[in-house]
Amino acid sequence: MLASASPRRLQLLERVGLTPDLLNPSDIDELPHKRETPRALSIRLAREKAQRALEMPLVKELGHNTFVLGADTVVGLGRRILPKAETLDEARDCLSLLSGRSHWVYSTVCLIAPGNKISTRCVETKVRFKRLSREDVDSYMASNEWRGKAGGYAIQGRAEAFVRLLSGSHSAVVGLPLYETVSLLEGAGYPVFHSWMTAPQSEV
Repeated sequence: MLASASPRRLQLLERVGLTPDLLNPSDIDELPHKRETPRALSIRLAREKAQRALEMPLVKELGHNTFVLGADTVVGLGRRILPKAETLDEARDCLSLLSGRSHWVYSTVCLIAPGNKISTRCVETKVRFKRLSREDVDSYMASNEWRGKAGGYAIQGRAEAFVRLLSGSHSAVVGLPLYETVSLLEGAGYPVFHSWMTAPQSEV
């Protein structure tokens, strides 16, 4: 079960042959605590999303052998937490801060396995943007891809053209660190590779 409404996270899971039985996003307060670091926020929110989902009626109906995944992605510039941009001004401010600089993306996955066993992994990825021109920013604002995205950009879209350097996990920047997610599921006893063997073959 995936505690997220993000189509990006669902697509990433499906890319590695995993299809959740249920999508049940958790409604939690995502405001950072006072003096909370970007990394700490990402970890806390991923855990809270998974734990809140576990309490929901639809999830309880799945039974005691349910695996619940929660995830959260935070963009940080030093100790500063960049928002999930909802307005043009927020998105422009984010891109202005990121222009020509390196920032960190903290992407956490939290797995609650049967028996209420909780495992968490936080992946830190360094991303450096080129210096953005006014035309870069204006055209990106027109794309509307920035809306609701941490740091005001979606790396899986047009903003990938801004990236000069990425050191770490590309899938984590998109929203879900695949290597860590599969490792957590496998370690908790989820039949990851059985699903690979039984899934319909796809053309590569």
